[in-house]
Amino acid sequence: MTARIAVAAVTFDRPKELAVLLESINAQSTAVDSICLVDSGTAPAREVAERHPNVDYVRSEANLGGAGGFALAALKAVASGARWIWMMDDDAVPGDPECLATLVREAEARGLEAVVPLVTAPGQPDRLSFFFRLDGKVTHERADVEKLGFLPDDGHFFNGALIRSDVFFKVGLPDMRLFIRGDEVDFTLRLRQAGIRFGTVTTTAITHPHAFTETQHVFGARWHVIVPESAFKRYYYYRNRGYLIRRYFRVRSFVADVGGYLGYFLQRRDLPGLLAWARAFSTGLRGRGFGPLEDQKF
Repeated sequence: MTARIAVAAVTFDRPKELAVLLESINAQSTAVDSICLVDSGTAPAREVAERHPNVDYVRSEANLGGAGGFALAALKAVASGARWIWMMDDDAVPGDPECLATLVREAEARGLEAVVPLVTAPGQPDRLSFFFRLDGKVTHERADVEKLGFLPDDGHFFNGALIRSDVFFKVGLPDMRLFIRGDEVDFTLRLRQAGIRFGTVTTTAITHPHAFTETQHVFGARWHVIVPESAFKRYYYYRNRGYLIRRYFRVRSFVADVGGYLGYFLQRRDLPGLLAWARAFSTGLRGRGFGPLEDQKF
């Protein structure tokens, strides 16, 4: 008997992208039993969801962010009785109809509890939306990673990740406190701590908007910082970096962040940027600043 598979998907004001995603999921050669969709957008996407009978639509009047949305969607998917949960953002698209089948096959062949595809940039299939670090240097080149075949204990959650449902009982759901940016890092660290067998397979991919411009090198190719494009995203990224360093006592990350961001902002003589980073980062280090979106100060 084929194991049941449910999709845990989130959406926020992207009806066109959501329509493409749902069509591509239901065009997979391996069928999914249900699509648990959490919609936190300002304009409900119910009409798009209702085009597909297997969509379990959940409307959230509160903006849960990516982390909260994935937590609710994953919980609904687990409650459906599915053995495998396929995580998907609304602006992601499986690369081909065999994507899910490949992930299931690779997971079973390698004895994995979670498996992640490559994530490529739309219209640029040879470029990875999110970098991997190989031999101490970052790369967005698909060919650099593809030749490795499999990357154990590494991957970019949550887009396209196929996770066995019992994993959530072992490590918990995505942490809704992180809202956006950093929730996937937290989940990855919990997988490693729990000894979950996971990794990235390079034989299939999904597309997702890239973040090329966010990677800023400071002291050569081996030292970089991430600087998101908007003040909103920068605040959450910096705050959550501080919080994760505190939570997991990541000394090397602390040194890399403090040195890297000091260097980045001082090189550009950007005192307001440095102060904004320091405020958000220190807030996370102190474990402060969490709460509903309307209570956030950034």
